[in-house]
Amino acid sequence: MFPARLLRTCGDQLSQARRRDGDPVAIFTPIARLIFAMTSFEENGKSKVLIVGDAMLDRYWFGEVARISPEAPVPVVRVERTEDRLGGAANVARNVQALGGQALLLSVVGHDQDGVILSGLLADSAIKASLRVDRQITTTTKLRVIGRQQQLLRIDFEDKPSGPILDLKLQDYERLLPNCDVVVFSDYSKGCLTHVDRMIRAARRQKKPVLVDPKGTDYSRYRGATVVTPNRAELREVTGPWIDEDDLCTKASKLRREMAFDWLLLTRSEEGMSLFSAAEPLHEAAIAREVFDVSGAGDTVIATLAVMVARGFDVEDAMRIANRAASVVVGKLGTATCSLDELQMAL
Repeated sequence: MFPARLLRTCGDQLSQARRRDGDPVAIFTPIARLIFAMTSFEENGKSKVLIVGDAMLDRYWFGEVARISPEAPVPVVRVERTEDRLGGAANVARNVQALGGQALLLSVVGHDQDGVILSGLLADSAIKASLRVDRQITTTTKLRVIGRQQQLLRIDFEDKPSGPILDLKLQDYERLLPNCDVVVFSDYSKGCLTHVDRMIRAARRQKKPVLVDPKGTDYSRYRGATVVTPNRAELREVTGPWIDEDDLCTKASKLRREMAFDWLLLTRSEEGMSLFSAAEPLHEAAIAREVFDVSGAGDTVIATLAVMVARGFDVEDAMRIANRAASVVVGKLGTATCSLDELQMAL
């Protein structure tokens, strides 16, 4: 819940605006406007977010490091506990659910135990999932070895889905699309988004907002998306390095225009976020917090954007909220979520 003082401030501003010109949000500061809107957030029906992309299992081995191996100059980790978490597109779905949205995940898993575990974790989080089982692949799994609260090693297990399974997934998408409010494409370059260009066109024909967490250098695959959310490294792969802030704005704006994106949201870690559109760029400073782990922060950002856009927030305000949600998850170890209560406190 929000402090009573903040709620009284928002109420006073609302009364003044109505008396003056009838516009209930005209004189709100950005944060006051967000706080006022969030007070009635849970009273509305759940927003339906369709997440399409590369679901994976994030596996953690936690242990103590007390010596160096005599076989090679590497630490020996005595594993004390293990933990499996939802990763990739599945973590986006988990974040949507944590923020009070209704997530529906569309992805592919292998015919193996990790696929069973991933499906079970989705069920435990009350996430609806349409998972195609591909007998030719293993479920994408990232194994992280953690010693003394630091990641020592990551091992990836992955295969690209087969063509026939992807064709069936495209049919699933066309069936599910009409019943969602927003579509999120979570691209980790594992092969689940081979048909993403066709999927985006179908969504835009049905007037659905499309949010993309991109990967790779070919952004023409995402042409026409409502919002794309690259981080600095991902944008640099496409535009090349920039000399200064002006050069960055020029390159990002040019890419947005050429790819017909409505908005390009650049996540910049300790530098905050920058939103590029047909208007002037909008910059949001990072929230000062101790950073523990940035893995999965991009999942939280796009999930928050999706839930807020589905609830009727404009993209500018949704970015401000997403910035605060990201500040919550970077203070946690591994892929994590920001709950609605945590988000309200962060505002």
